[in-house]
Amino acid sequence: MTKLVRNPIDAHVGGQVKLRRAVVGMSQTELANRLGITFQQVQKYEKGANRIGASRLYLIAEILNVTVQSFFEGADAVVLDAPGAYEGAKDDTVKKYEEFIRSPGGIDLCKAFVSIDDPTIRKRIVALVKSVSVTP
Repeated sequence: MTKLVRNPIDAHVGGQVKLRRAVVGMSQTELANRLGITFQQVQKYEKGANRIGASRLYLIAEILNVTVQSFFEGADAVVLDAPGAYEGAKDDTVKKYEEFIRSPGGIDLCKAFVSIDDPTIRKRIVALVKSVSVTP
């Protein structure tokens, strides 16, 4: 029996769906109900175990109030021809960003930051964080 391998793009898109769902504070069950599917199917989409069809991805984008294209942002960091790529391998930097966003304070920090309308204040916050970070 052959082992089913995940396509890294499917895994990336699913991860982006999960991230956006978390940012808007929607549960898997709520998204599933709005799509007319089970929450287990949403889990499979988010893990990249099941591919999301075009029409369903369009509906998910509408529900989460984003463009379909937003689910593909950063997909170029997924190296398709690298060894192990079809097992979900990603660039280490992308992994770090994703881990941060999924951390307990990551989403809260992102929500608070994007709610700041003044670009000057945003620049100052970025400068502050850079000044206290261990890497430039």
